[in-house]
Amino acid sequence: MARSGRGAAAPVTRLVLALIALLLASAARSAAQESFDVLIRSGRVLDGTGNPWYRADVGIRGDRIVAVGRLAGATAGTVIDARGLYVAPGFVDVHTHAGRGLATPDLAGAEPLLAQGITTAVLNPDGGGPIDLSEQRSQLEAHGIGVNAALLVGHGSIRRAVLGMQDRAPTDAELRRMEELVRTAMVEGAFGLSSGPYYAPGSYASTEELITLARIAAEYGGVYSSHIRDESDYTIGVVAAVDEVIRIAREAHLPSVATHLKALGPSVWGFGPALASRIERARAAGLEVYADQYPYTASATGLDAALLPRWAQAGGRDSLLARLRDQAQHTAIRAAMVENLARRGGADRIQFRSHDADHTIEGRLLSAVAAERGLDPVDAAIDIIQAGGAGIVSFNMDAGDVEHLMRQPWMMTSSDGDLVPPGRGVPHPRVYGAFPRKIRVYALEQRVVTLADAVRSMTSLPASVFAIPERGLVRAGMIADVVVFDLATTADHATYADPHRLSEGMVHVLVSGTPAIADGRFTGARAGRVLQRQTWPTANP
Repeated sequence: MARSGRGAAAPVTRLVLALIALLLASAARSAAQESFDVLIRSGRVLDGTGNPWYRADVGIRGDRIVAVGRLAGATAGTVIDARGLYVAPGFVDVHTHAGRGLATPDLAGAEPLLAQGITTAVLNPDGGGPIDLSEQRSQLEAHGIGVNAALLVGHGSIRRAVLGMQDRAPTDAELRRMEELVRTAMVEGAFGLSSGPYYAPGSYASTEELITLARIAAEYGGVYSSHIRDESDYTIGVVAAVDEVIRIAREAHLPSVATHLKALGPSVWGFGPALASRIERARAAGLEVYADQYPYTASATGLDAALLPRWAQAGGRDSLLARLRDQAQHTAIRAAMVENLARRGGADRIQFRSHDADHTIEGRLLSAVAAERGLDPVDAAIDIIQAGGAGIVSFNMDAGDVEHLMRQPWMMTSSDGDLVPPGRGVPHPRVYGAFPRKIRVYALEQRVVTLADAVRSMTSLPASVFAIPERGLVRAGMIADVVVFDLATTADHATYADPHRLSEGMVHVLVSGTPAIADGRFTGARAGRVLQRQTWPTANP
């Protein structure tokens, strides 16, 4: 009887399986025969996960990816032949100063970013940027923007609004006011809190102050991103500065990022493995700690930030100038500047990128400008600071440290770039070339990382760290921020001497399904959005 029962069931089972196979085949044919707005055919898909590429078609309808696979019978209003090209999620720049430029009609198109494949920019880093994010949103939306924007709120800006440039702890009332400002920004959709305890006035804040404000961001699921307190041995040292970020992650209960992580200056060259080890141990202990970096051995900042002691900047610019006029304080400031210049490797490693009072020094070394003026480099620097200050490029990193940090699985990619009018000043080339440079130099030529891992560091990793919704992967249901690039031609062309040069290789760039670059040409579309994080509190873990 048992054998007879099983025998009777077998034809039924085969019939059910046959029906299921027929339904699946019918569904596959239906998907393949669908009509899309955009169909990317036969590309090598690097889906953002870090997996090797696979060949697939990508169907887009409206602002969404709706199908990924073999879509042989599908039709579309626009068909992109991606044979021989790579298809990836749009790149996410987790540290950029492009906010001011994107709010202007001339730069809102974001062409230097799009040429790198960047479709989302995280704004207001280093503790800076506006406090009123609603107003910033309105300014960014006024002219339309070429890329998406995710806003942070800056601790330094908040501290300046409440305490000015005072070097002291806040009163209880002042701290409550700072908490209110962070909370308001988070409710308005901020993705987290940025800080810059390396810079004044952020440098006047204690770790406890930063933890208190980071806890507000944590209530709303936000991130803490910090220009760490010391990238060299100016004050507490770079290792202790990374430890501070780790402590904030632990005590404020939120993901924390040591942004544009580096070991700056000869005195700390070789510290890359120690910094990576610190973060690895924190992660092993269950803390969400990450970092990002730009793929260069030179940094960029202000001359005052690089050379002045922070105590000299307390009270603001007028107070600084008064101290420089006082002989005793001038002597003390100069002595500190001598030490700080040595930390950066000397005057031959400082190149001016902008100086409103004298454009002729832009692109030149501090050593050359000082020699021309017949001054010691520190005295020349003091004169330039008194005349309004200058932006600098500082050649201060060791290639081995850059490479070691780049290999870490928690390392994201960033530019730390500004968005400046073409031909203005001599900016750091990262403004125009950071992302293609990582692909060309560090993935293809030097093989520091694989191509798939480089793309992951630019896509799914930052999207997950910052909880940027529905981006970072080539997958059905995701927003259609997509890049199609030619690996053979992808390269940065910006140099330290000639930085205003767009990158190449991005054949097609789609922002929310709208072509921003088509066949290698800018379309002029401004389909970017000002993104918002959730606007309701979440419980701390």
